[in-house]
Amino acid sequence: MSDFIMDLATLPRGASRALLESEAVELGLPVGQWPWKVHAELDLDLSGEQISVRGKLVAVAQLECVRCLRDFELPLQVPFEAYAERSGSGRRSGDEKVLERDRFMLFHDGRRLDLREHARETLLLEIPMAPRCRELCRGLCPRCGADLNEAPCSCQD
Repeated sequence: MSDFIMDLATLPRGASRALLESEAVELGLPVGQWPWKVHAELDLDLSGEQISVRGKLVAVAQLECVRCLRDFELPLQVPFEAYAERSGSGRRSGDEKVLERDRFMLFHDGRRLDLREHARETLLLEIPMAPRCRELCRGLCPRCGADLNEAPCSCQD
C-alpha cells in the first residue's frame, strides 16, 4: 500500500507532521518518466471529521528536451495543499461531486485519506509543455542534425 494513503485512526488530533514516500508507479505516474520515488513533507491538521494538508512534493522527472532530444532530469519541489472531510457528513453531503472537482477538496471514508490522485495531478501539472534541458539550448541543426550545443555544424548558412 502506498504511503500516500493515510490511516486516519493513527493520526493524532490537532496539528502534526508527516513525511511520506512512494514509488511513482503507485501514484499512477509512468515509470519511464518518473523512475525515482516521490517524497512529501506535509503539515496536517485533523479537527473532527475535517483534515487540512499543506506542504510540498519533492520528485525528479526524466524528460526529453524538445530542442536537442537529450534526456534530462527535472527536479521538482511543488506546493501541495488539500482539504478533506468525511464523505456524507455535514450540510454539503449532496454537493460532494461538485466539490470533488474543486482543486483542493477531497473526501475520506473516516478510516483512510487517499492522496495519490491529488499528488499525481499536482506533479503532472508542473511538467512544462515544451521541456528544455536548459534555457539556452541551441537544439539540432535542421539540415544535418548536429547537436549545436556541442559545436557549430559544417552546414552552409
